[in-house]
This record gives sequence, structure tokens and C-alpha cells, in this order.
Amino acid sequence: MSPDVLASGPVRSAAELNAQIRALWSHPAVPLSREQRAEYERLCAELARVQRGDVAPAA
Repeated sequence: MSPDVLASGPVRSAAELNAQIRALWSHPAVPLSREQRAEYERLCAELARVQRGDVAPAA
């Protein structure tokens, strides 16, 4: 297992990650701040790992 997966804490579901991604935008025309963009990219990467099955459920 990748070290960054271990450091990220409990595994979240794809539905939970999708909800967090959607919650970043108050409106599609409003751009994200630098911090929000970083969070968006982190959430998308985590979602991709979950969808590929690259993570193991928390013990």
C-alpha cells in the first residue's frame, strides 16, 4: 500500500468524496480560491484511488 494512502486516514466512500467536491463550489460561475483548488485536486485524487480500488478499508 502506498504511504500517502496510509497517511490520509480512514477511507471515504466515492459518494462522500463526490459530495465534498460538489460542496466546494457555491455556483459554477464562481472560481475557486487557491486553497479550494488544492482541496479539489486532493479530493479528486482520493476519489480516483477509491474508484480504482487502490485503498484498503480502515481496520
